[in-house]
Formats: sequence, C-alpha cells, structure tokens
Amino acid sequence: MKRVEDQDLDKIPGRRLEDGDVFCFECRPDISCFNLCCRNLNLFLYPYDIVRLKKKLRMTASEVIEKHTDVVLRPGNFFPEVLLTMADNEEKTCPFLSEKGCTVYSDRMYACRTFPTEHGVSLDEASGVLTPVHFYKPPDFCQGRHESKEWTVSSWSQDQGAVYYHKMMTEWTKVKILFQNDPWGADGPEGKMARMAFMAAYNMDDFKDFVFKSTFLKRYKVPKAFLKKAKKDEVELLRLGFAWIKLFCFGYPSPELGLV
Repeated sequence: MKRVEDQDLDKIPGRRLEDGDVFCFECRPDISCFNLCCRNLNLFLYPYDIVRLKKKLRMTASEVIEKHTDVVLRPGNFFPEVLLTMADNEEKTCPFLSEKGCTVYSDRMYACRTFPTEHGVSLDEASGVLTPVHFYKPPDFCQGRHESKEWTVSSWSQDQGAVYYHKMMTEWTKVKILFQNDPWGADGPEGKMARMAFMAAYNMDDFKDFVFKSTFLKRYKVPKAFLKKAKKDEVELLRLGFAWIKLFCFGYPSPELGLV
C-alpha cells in the first residue's frame, strides 16, 4: 500500500475500483498462466508480512530478512523498502514457488494476497484522513482476467483473507507517511536511530528484547493490559513498535506508550 497524490490518480495504470465496482478474475492450476505471476518481481514485504512469514518458515525475523530480502533505500526516501529476493535461477522465480504452487500460501505476502488488485491511500493534508484507493491491474499475460467470476474489492478481500492485512497495512502506512520528512539529522538513514526504527518495524525478535530486557519499560509507561498482550502476541508487539517509531522519530505521543 502506498500514498497516492490526488492529481496522479488518473495517471496510474489499471482500472480504479470504487466501492461496489465489479471485476472478473479467477486463478486455478488448470489456467495456462498458473504461477507465471510468481516470477521476476519487485515484491515489497511489509512489517506484518515478516511476522507471518517468520512463523510459517520457523525462522527468526533476522533470518528471514538476511536470507529472503533485499533492503533498499531509494533516492529521496528516508526509510528503506524491503523486497523479496528472487531465486537465483533463469526465471528469477519467487523462492517460495514449487511445481505445485506457493509453499507459504496460507501466510503469503500482502501483494500476493491482493493480486490482481493493488491498493493505496489518498491523504487529506488538512485533516490527516487517509482514504483507501483501489485498482484492478492484472498483467497482460494473466488469463484469469478473462474468467467470468465476479468480485468487488470487499468480496475479494474476504475470499483471500486479506481484510486483516489491509488493516495492518493501513496502520503501517500511517507510520510510513511520516518519513516523507527526514528525522535522522546528521547521522543519516544508516545511523543508530534509523537502525532502531527499522528494528521496531521489521524485527520483532530484537524489538521484543529491547522492550523487555532493556530500560524501555522504565522510560515508557506502557499500560499493563497492552503490555501483557504484546508479550504474547507479535502483532500487538508490532503495534507497540509502530507507536514507538512515531514517538522516537517524530515526537508523536500515543496511548500505547502511556502518552497522549
């Protein structure tokens, strides 16, 4: 999910979908293009994707990031993007692709889960309100777009188990938008402050140690009920990480840290 400027909405490829708009799509093993979409991708991984993948792969967050991702800081950005590393073969396939299909399907990434739709948000600068925007963008080779089964954004999200992913992506987008401005100062985006912010978003193992094994809880009065959840549930811990990034990098208080 990314921010979209209002004046650029008409320039985005694909068909914009309003609430209730219908698109046709179906994917199944007997379609000729099955798995062709799992090759040579710039596939972005978001914080909730890492939480799901590390459990599915039985790896630590550090291991997932080290083995399966490229962390890239693009010009003009102040927070890195995390992309899935394609397999080292001629077709540059997804590393989780097998002859039978996706080996992490139940915990597949947000971009895969929402395909062939793509999603962004439009930000009202005055109110700070984020409005979701949706597009239908199957690639030209996709034969599933010629199927007759009809969907709306809502019904497709329900069918693909993407509703909670949308929710977590919206929470992350609210954090990521803040990085239109440079919070790092002289240390830059590779300094200690930046590394800690990345940890709080993408490495729940290290962030958990930071919260419970450092002086964190002496400095921040995290409500006991929320802290109890965060200790057992990595999604709640991720929410704590988002709240801490907003405070640590931009000075925005939050109830998760006992500040309002």
